[in-house]
Amino acid sequence: MVRMSAEERRESVVRAAITEFARSGYYGTSTEAIAKRVGVSQPYLFRLFPGKKAIFLAAAERCLEDMRRLFEEAAEGLEGEDALHAMAEAYTRLISERPERLQMQLQTYITVAAAEAAGDHEFGEMVRKGWMELWDTVHLPLGADIGETTTFLAFGMLINTLAAMGFPAEHRVWEGLYVSAGVRREAEGE
Repeated sequence: MVRMSAEERRESVVRAAITEFARSGYYGTSTEAIAKRVGVSQPYLFRLFPGKKAIFLAAAERCLEDMRRLFEEAAEGLEGEDALHAMAEAYTRLISERPERLQMQLQTYITVAAAEAAGDHEFGEMVRKGWMELWDTVHLPLGADIGETTTFLAFGMLINTLAAMGFPAEHRVWEGLYVSAGVRREAEGE
Protein backbone atom coordinates (compact mmCIF):
# COMPACT_ATOMS: atom_id res chain seq x y z
CA MET A 1 0.00 0.00 0.00
CA VAL A 2 1.39 3.39 -1.04
CA ARG A 3 1.53 5.92 1.75
CA MET A 4 -0.02 9.34 1.02
CA SER A 5 1.83 12.56 1.72
CA ALA A 6 0.26 15.11 4.07
CA GLU A 7 -0.63 17.23 1.03
CA GLU A 8 -2.34 14.30 -0.68
CA ARG A 9 -4.19 13.56 2.55
CA ARG A 10 -5.25 17.24 2.81
CA GLU A 11 -6.59 16.98 -0.72
CA SER A 12 -8.58 13.88 0.17
CA VAL A 13 -9.98 15.71 3.22
CA VAL A 14 -11.09 18.64 1.05
CA ARG A 15 -12.84 16.30 -1.41
CA ALA A 16 -14.53 14.40 1.43
CA ALA A 17 -15.50 17.66 3.13
CA ILE A 18 -17.18 18.93 -0.03
CA THR A 19 -19.31 15.80 -0.15
CA GLU A 20 -20.17 15.87 3.57
CA PHE A 21 -20.81 19.63 3.84
CA ALA A 22 -22.83 19.56 0.61
CA ARG A 23 -25.12 16.96 2.13
CA SER A 24 -25.48 18.25 5.70
CA GLY A 25 -24.20 21.84 5.75
CA TYR A 26 -21.63 23.34 8.07
CA TYR A 27 -23.65 22.97 11.23
CA GLY A 28 -24.94 19.47 10.45
CA THR A 29 -21.60 17.93 9.46
CA SER A 30 -19.28 16.44 12.04
CA THR A 31 -15.54 16.26 11.63
CA GLU A 32 -15.98 12.60 12.57
CA ALA A 33 -18.00 12.04 9.36
CA ILE A 34 -15.27 13.71 7.28
CA ALA A 35 -12.51 11.71 8.97
CA LYS A 36 -14.45 8.48 8.47
CA ARG A 37 -15.00 9.24 4.75
CA VAL A 38 -11.26 9.86 4.31
CA GLY A 39 -10.26 6.89 6.46
CA VAL A 40 -8.27 8.81 9.05
CA SER A 41 -8.69 9.49 12.74
CA GLN A 42 -10.05 12.81 14.00
CA PRO A 43 -6.71 13.61 15.70
CA TYR A 44 -4.98 13.14 12.33
CA LEU A 45 -7.62 15.31 10.65
CA PHE A 46 -6.77 18.08 13.13
CA ARG A 47 -3.08 17.76 12.30
CA LEU A 48 -4.01 18.64 8.72
CA PHE A 49 -6.52 21.39 9.58
CA PRO A 50 -6.82 23.34 12.85
CA GLY A 51 -10.58 22.80 13.07
CA LYS A 52 -13.91 22.35 11.33
CA LYS A 53 -14.04 25.97 10.23
CA ALA A 54 -10.70 25.64 8.43
CA ILE A 55 -11.92 22.49 6.71
CA PHE A 56 -15.11 24.21 5.58
CA LEU A 57 -13.19 27.25 4.33
CA ALA A 58 -10.84 24.99 2.33
CA ALA A 59 -13.81 23.13 0.81
CA ALA A 60 -15.70 26.33 -0.03
CA GLU A 61 -12.58 27.94 -1.46
CA ARG A 62 -11.94 24.85 -3.61
CA CYS A 63 -15.46 24.95 -5.02
CA LEU A 64 -15.15 28.63 -5.91
CA GLU A 65 -11.71 28.11 -7.43
CA ASP A 66 -12.89 25.10 -9.44
CA MET A 67 -15.83 27.10 -10.76
CA ARG A 68 -13.58 30.03 -11.67
CA ARG A 69 -11.23 27.68 -13.51
CA LEU A 70 -14.18 26.00 -15.25
CA PHE A 71 -15.39 29.37 -16.62
CA GLU A 72 -11.87 30.39 -17.59
CA GLU A 73 -11.23 27.18 -19.52
CA ALA A 74 -14.67 27.21 -21.17
CA ALA A 75 -14.23 30.79 -22.40
CA GLU A 76 -10.61 30.45 -23.49
CA GLY A 77 -10.20 32.12 -26.87
CA LEU A 78 -13.89 33.13 -27.03
CA GLU A 79 -15.77 36.36 -26.46
CA GLY A 80 -19.29 37.66 -26.27
CA GLU A 81 -22.10 35.21 -26.90
CA ASP A 82 -19.74 32.39 -27.78
CA ALA A 83 -18.04 32.74 -24.39
CA LEU A 84 -21.40 33.09 -22.64
CA HIS A 85 -22.76 29.86 -24.12
CA ALA A 86 -19.51 27.95 -23.55
CA MET A 87 -19.43 28.98 -19.89
CA ALA A 88 -23.14 28.25 -19.43
CA GLU A 89 -22.78 24.80 -20.98
CA ALA A 90 -19.74 23.99 -18.85
CA TYR A 91 -21.51 25.07 -15.66
CA THR A 92 -24.72 23.20 -16.50
CA ARG A 93 -22.67 20.08 -17.19
CA LEU A 94 -20.81 20.50 -13.88
CA ILE A 95 -23.92 20.73 -11.72
CA SER A 96 -25.61 17.92 -13.65
CA GLU A 97 -22.67 15.55 -13.35
CA ARG A 98 -21.52 16.62 -9.89
CA PRO A 99 -24.58 17.81 -7.95
CA GLU A 100 -22.55 17.98 -4.75
CA ARG A 101 -20.82 21.03 -6.25
CA LEU A 102 -24.13 22.87 -6.49
CA GLN A 103 -25.12 21.71 -3.02
CA MET A 104 -21.78 22.85 -1.58
CA GLN A 105 -22.18 26.21 -3.26
CA LEU A 106 -25.62 26.68 -1.71
CA GLN A 107 -24.40 25.48 1.69
CA THR A 108 -21.57 28.02 1.45
CA TYR A 109 -24.01 30.90 1.00
CA ILE A 110 -26.15 29.69 3.90
CA THR A 111 -23.10 29.39 6.14
CA VAL A 112 -21.92 32.88 5.22
CA ALA A 113 -25.32 34.34 6.10
CA ALA A 114 -25.43 32.51 9.44
CA ALA A 115 -21.84 33.45 10.30
CA GLU A 116 -22.36 37.09 9.35
CA ALA A 117 -25.51 37.24 11.51
CA ALA A 118 -23.44 35.88 14.41
CA GLY A 119 -20.70 38.49 13.84
CA ASP A 120 -18.17 36.13 12.24
CA HIS A 121 -17.01 37.75 9.02
CA GLU A 122 -14.21 35.33 8.05
CA PHE A 123 -16.49 33.08 5.98
CA GLY A 124 -18.00 36.05 4.18
CA GLU A 125 -14.67 37.68 3.42
CA MET A 126 -13.32 34.52 1.78
CA VAL A 127 -16.51 33.84 -0.18
CA ARG A 128 -16.84 37.44 -1.35
CA LYS A 129 -13.20 37.38 -2.51
CA GLY A 130 -13.84 34.14 -4.42
CA TRP A 131 -17.07 35.52 -5.87
CA MET A 132 -15.26 38.63 -7.15
CA GLU A 133 -12.67 36.39 -8.81
CA LEU A 134 -15.57 34.57 -10.50
CA TRP A 135 -17.05 37.92 -11.53
CA ASP A 136 -13.76 39.02 -13.08
CA THR A 137 -13.33 35.68 -14.84
CA VAL A 138 -16.67 35.94 -16.66
CA HIS A 139 -16.61 39.73 -17.04
CA LEU A 140 -13.78 39.96 -19.57
CA PRO A 141 -15.00 37.29 -22.03
CA LEU A 142 -18.41 38.96 -21.94
CA GLY A 143 -16.85 42.14 -23.29
CA ALA A 144 -16.32 43.71 -19.85
CA ASP A 145 -19.99 44.62 -20.01
CA ILE A 146 -21.44 44.99 -16.51
CA GLY A 147 -24.98 44.27 -17.71
CA GLU A 148 -23.94 41.05 -19.50
CA THR A 149 -21.90 39.91 -16.52
CA THR A 150 -24.75 40.62 -14.11
CA THR A 151 -27.26 38.87 -16.35
CA PHE A 152 -25.04 35.82 -16.79
CA LEU A 153 -24.46 35.46 -13.05
CA ALA A 154 -28.12 36.15 -12.27
CA PHE A 155 -29.18 33.40 -14.69
CA GLY A 156 -26.63 31.15 -12.96
CA MET A 157 -28.18 31.80 -9.57
CA LEU A 158 -31.64 31.13 -11.00
CA ILE A 159 -30.36 27.88 -12.48
CA ASN A 160 -28.91 26.99 -9.07
CA THR A 161 -32.27 27.59 -7.42
CA LEU A 162 -34.31 25.68 -10.01
CA ALA A 163 -31.88 22.76 -10.07
CA ALA A 164 -31.77 22.64 -6.26
CA MET A 165 -35.57 22.47 -6.18
CA GLY A 166 -35.44 19.54 -8.58
CA PHE A 167 -37.34 20.90 -11.56
CA PRO A 168 -37.05 18.26 -14.32
CA ALA A 169 -35.46 19.17 -17.67
CA GLU A 170 -38.80 19.21 -19.48
CA HIS A 171 -40.51 21.58 -17.03
CA ARG A 172 -41.73 24.88 -18.48
CA VAL A 173 -39.80 26.82 -15.82
CA TRP A 174 -36.62 26.34 -17.91
CA GLU A 175 -38.13 27.88 -21.07
CA GLY A 176 -36.97 31.46 -20.48
CA LEU A 177 -33.32 30.60 -19.96
CA TYR A 178 -30.53 30.63 -22.49
CA VAL A 179 -30.70 27.31 -24.32
CA SER A 180 -27.11 26.57 -23.33
CA ALA A 181 -27.74 27.57 -19.72
CA GLY A 182 -30.83 25.46 -19.25
CA VAL A 183 -31.16 21.79 -18.66
CA ARG A 184 -30.92 19.99 -21.98
CA ARG A 185 -34.18 18.79 -23.44
CA GLU A 186 -33.28 15.49 -25.02
CA ALA A 187 -36.83 14.92 -26.23
CA GLU A 188 -36.65 18.07 -28.35
CA GLY A 189 -33.27 17.11 -29.78
CA GLU A 190 -31.37 20.13 -28.49
